[in-house]
Amino acid sequence: MKKLAITLALATLGLGTLAGCPKESALTFGEAAQALEEAQASTQAASVVGATIELTTSFTIGAAVEQAAQEIGAFIAAQLPCAEIALAGGELTVHYGALPGNCAYQGQTLTGTHTIGVVKNAAGEIVVSHEWSEISNGKFSVTGTATVTWNFEALTRHVVHDLDWTRLADGRSWTGTGDRVQQPLPGGLDEGLQIDGSRSWTAASGVWDLDIAGVQIRWVDPVPQAGVYTLTTPSDKTLTLSFARVDADTIHVEIDGPKRSFGFDVSSSGNAQSTDAP
Repeated sequence: MKKLAITLALATLGLGTLAGCPKESALTFGEAAQALEEAQASTQAASVVGATIELTTSFTIGAAVEQAAQEIGAFIAAQLPCAEIALAGGELTVHYGALPGNCAYQGQTLTGTHTIGVVKNAAGEIVVSHEWSEISNGKFSVTGTATVTWNFEALTRHVVHDLDWTRLADGRSWTGTGDRVQQPLPGGLDEGLQIDGSRSWTAASGVWDLDIAGVQIRWVDPVPQAGVYTLTTPSDKTLTLSFARVDADTIHVEIDGPKRSFGFDVSSSGNAQSTDAP
């Protein structure tokens, strides 16, 4: 009897251990589609404010912060006659769309308020602060802050942001943070950026965490054209999103997750077409 009791106890323990470690369920088509939508919304929101960061890169390195702010203001006025600009010391406030004229830059037609502060302007390092209030390209509206640090030896910049963004078509909102290193694509900043780092955001569905590795994104595209996103979903599934350009209007996104993978072709307008049956 004692031997039988021990055997039964061990069997029960084994069943309990197995019950406590359920196998991870396979990735579904719906989960893959949601992951693409979340990553795409985050990327597009970052591109809205990213275009305004590019407007603040034209000034004399090593000059006084007041002079740098003046030069930034002059450059913005030349590029975007729609902008109303107020300058105070090393800080300027820009109201995009306040005046008549062109308001498009890097593929984004802008409205909203942007406050720029030249914190440091040294030969080896430049630090510029940004604050946005309802900056919009007609598709997303973004409010928040960022600190941008330029490293001219490495030819990179470090962007740390804290943003809230809303998709204007349906009113969906997100809030998130990011810590990224950026460098120009081979064609220069006018073409786009290569990005490494991370972003995290909270949506109605929960918290999403994104690792970014060697991602290349052009200003005019809704998703990257190369590189890899590693995305952790609110249900704690880890997905890999790989990007490859198909043609001038199309980027293929392959989403790999537990036991399954799904493909999507994303057009320049942001429409996603499945290349797999659900």
